[in-house]
Amino acid sequence: QVQLVESGVVQAGGSLRVSCTVSGRAIEHAMISWFRQGPGQDRFFVAGIRWSATYYADFVTGRSNISKEDKENTVYLQIDSLRFEDTTVYYCAMSNRVSTQEDAMVYWGKGTAVTVSS
Repeated sequence: QVQLVESGVVQAGGSLRVSCTVSGRAIEHAMISWFRQGPGQDRFFVAGIRWSATYYADFVTGRSNISKEDKENTVYLQIDSLRFEDTTVYYCAMSNRVSTQEDAMVYWGKGTAVTVSS
């Protein structure tokens, strides 16, 4: 059974860092993506990584970094220069091919809520 478990923290200096740990399947050859969804909003692609290639949505380009540690089967996303709209629920997802679309994702985590103090 494949499981994705997210966790997140807001760091001093105005950054957030979320992590996704996968069990039941190695992440090495899969694409792991982050989506986010605010209250009453659609879910949007934020960033993804497959092998050494990374992909970012326009609204985080230049202020975010996605990385992974294959040995730990974990993917990390850091977003700097936080904005109020970054306060939302972040979801981790796994797909078998490169895609930013929800319907391409095969497995999903349950999400982690990240709160940014105004």
